[in-house]
This record gives sequence, C-alpha cells and structure tokens, in this order.
Amino acid sequence: MTKLGIVRHGRTAWNLERRAQGSSDIPLDELGIAEAEKLAERLGAEDWDMIYASPLLRARQTAEYIAARLGNLPIQFDSRIREVSGGQIEGTTEAERIEKWGEQWRELDLGMEKANLVIERGMSFFEEITSKHPGKNILIVSHGSFIKHCLKKLVPKLEMEEGLKNTSISTIVKVESVWNCDVYNCTRHLAEQSQQSTK
Repeated sequence: MTKLGIVRHGRTAWNLERRAQGSSDIPLDELGIAEAEKLAERLGAEDWDMIYASPLLRARQTAEYIAARLGNLPIQFDSRIREVSGGQIEGTTEAERIEKWGEQWRELDLGMEKANLVIERGMSFFEEITSKHPGKNILIVSHGSFIKHCLKKLVPKLEMEEGLKNTSISTIVKVESVWNCDVYNCTRHLAEQSQQSTK
C-alpha cells in the first residue's frame, strides 16, 4: 500500500495580501515559518520514508523544516510539482485584476498555465514516484492550485469545496490501482498548538 501525504506550504506575505503567486518565488513570512514548524512537529511523530518538494522557495522552506524533524531526511526537488503559473496576474490582487482587465479577466489570455498541462505534469510525477517507491509513505510539499488539480484527477469523487489551508496535509492511499483520500485539508497541528497556548 502506497501512501502520499500532500502538503501545502506555509503562509507568505502574498497569501496574506491575497496576491496570485504562481511561479513567483516568495518566501514564508513569520507566521508561515511558525506554521511549518508546527507541521514538522506533527509529522515527526509519524512514519514517512521520503520527501519530494517543489523547488519554489515557500515549498522548499516548508520541506526543510519537515526534513529536519524527520532526522534530516533528504529532500528531492521536482519542478513538475511547482505551482500553476499565473502569467500576467502574478503579484496582483483580485481588485487589481478587475481594475486592469475588467470583471471578465478570467476569460482573457493572460498567459496562465492551462489546467490540462498542469494535470499532465502532475500525473507524470505521481505515476513515476508511485512506480519507483511502491509501498512507501511519501511526503509531497507543493502548492494549493497544483494540489487541487491533481487531487481532482486522482480522487474524482473527493469533495473539495473548502480551499486548501497553509500547511494543510491531505493523505491518499493507493490500494491496487485505486486512490482513496483518508484525510483532506487537515491542519489539526495548528489547532492543537493554539489550544496549548491558551492553557
């Protein structure tokens, strides 16, 4: 049985400002670092064999905190799991996009990466690592839009109305040829820490 723990990176300043990040290389902010440390503490008590991560800085930093907790597990970086490229909208807020391109900006060709291309590179990655590491527990540190595209493809019946939170983990397990989602968008490590701080 192969298990994947798919993690969204910690918070960045652009997350806070609700700016499209895409391929822009934005670091974690102070809260994002704290979130990554809390996630690392949680995962350090679990059984994980390896870590793959997007090479973009926010994912790289999140993965490094996790790797340190897992006994300095080597991180394998793979550009196929980077965030969906936002083209011209990167660095902008919704209000700025409307001001610049109008309410229908989503219908314009602004150089954003097409969903089919995102899924194509994502499935190439997932197929390769699952055939390469059968029966292993693999952590994947990536990005919100990329993860949602891939989960929709891998687990078509999964309900994903709630947006992925920073440092959330979703776990999927492959039994024979079918993926099932055990946990979706879980951030209990953040809730546990905040409860402890109020005691």
